[in-house]
Amino acid sequence: MDSNAYQTRHQCKWREGQRSYALLALERCRRDSIIPIFCDTGNEHQAVYDYLAYLELALDIKITRLKADFTEQIAAKRRFIANDQRIGRDKHGRRIRWSNKAKRRALGALYPTGNPFLDLCIWKGRFPSRKAQFCTEELKRNQAVMFQLDLIDDGHQVISWQGVRRDESQNRRNAKKIERLGPNLYAFRPLVDWTALKVFDYCASHRIQPNPLYLQGMNRVGCMPCINCGKEEIRQIMARFPEALTEKDEWERLVSLASKRGFSTFFNKELHAKNYADRRVHESNRIESVIHWAHTSHGGRQLDMLSGLIEPSMCSSSYGLCE
Repeated sequence: MDSNAYQTRHQCKWREGQRSYALLALERCRRDSIIPIFCDTGNEHQAVYDYLAYLELALDIKITRLKADFTEQIAAKRRFIANDQRIGRDKHGRRIRWSNKAKRRALGALYPTGNPFLDLCIWKGRFPSRKAQFCTEELKRNQAVMFQLDLIDDGHQVISWQGVRRDESQNRRNAKKIERLGPNLYAFRPLVDWTALKVFDYCASHRIQPNPLYLQGMNRVGCMPCINCGKEEIRQIMARFPEALTEKDEWERLVSLASKRGFSTFFNKELHAKNYADRRVHESNRIESVIHWAHTSHGGRQLDMLSGLIEPSMCSSSYGLCE
C-alpha cells in the first residue's frame, strides 16, 4: 500500500516556510496521507511549542513530535571513560588517556538530563560549532529519517516535503525541487524558488499568523539561541529573553564537567588568540563574554552606544512584518 507522507522537517530552526508547505500539502494531497512532524531539539523557546498548538488548531492537523534520546550513548561513554587505559599522545601533544582526575569529574556529570540538546553535548563532551554542527544531524535529520524509514518498512512510499529556499544560503543555492533519496523515499521542496517575503505573504493570504518570535527580532525561531547567532540576534535575545542565555550558562558548566579538557562553551566566536587547548579560549567564549562582545561595534573592542536601546515590548522584524 502506498501513500504520500508529508514530513515537516525541523532543522537548526522553526522556519517561516514550514507553515507554507503545510498549507500547500493540504491543498494538493489527501489529508489522510499527510503526516506533519516536529523534531524537538530541547533548545526551543516556549513560543515555538505554543505556535505548534496554534497550527494544529488553525489547520486542523496533528503534529507528531519526535525527540532524540541519548541515554544509551551516555551510558556507553561512562563505561569507556571508566575503563580507559590508553597510552601515548595525540597530534597536539596531549595525553590520549583520560587522567584519573578527569575521570572522576566526567563520571560525576555523565548522566542524562532528558533534554536532547544538552544530553547530546554531555555525550560528546562539547557543544556543536559551525564546522561541526552535529546538532542538526543528531537532533533533526536522524530523527526525521528514522521516522521515514519506519513508514517505508510499513509498506508506504514517502515524499518528504522540505521548506528549503535557494536564497537562504550559499549551501542551498543549487537545491533541487524534487530529488530521489532512496527506495520509496523522495524529497519535495515546493518553496525552493520562493523568497521569504512570498512565504509570509502566502500565509497571510490564508490568514495564518507568523510565529510571534519573528516580530521580536528573531531571524530564526527554532533553537533559542542558535550556536551561529550573530551580534544583533544575541542582543535581541538578551533584551527580550535573557533566561534563554542564563540557561546556557548552566549548560556550559555541565558540559565542561563531562569534557575531557574540562571546559566547553556554547558559542565559539573565536574571541581569543589561536591556542587550541588554552583555557583562555574558554573564558573568552563563555556566555557572559559573548554577551559583552555582542554589545560592541565592529572589531569587538568598543561598546556600541546604540546596542542597549532595544525596547522589548516593541515589534522588531528583519522581514518587515511590523510595517
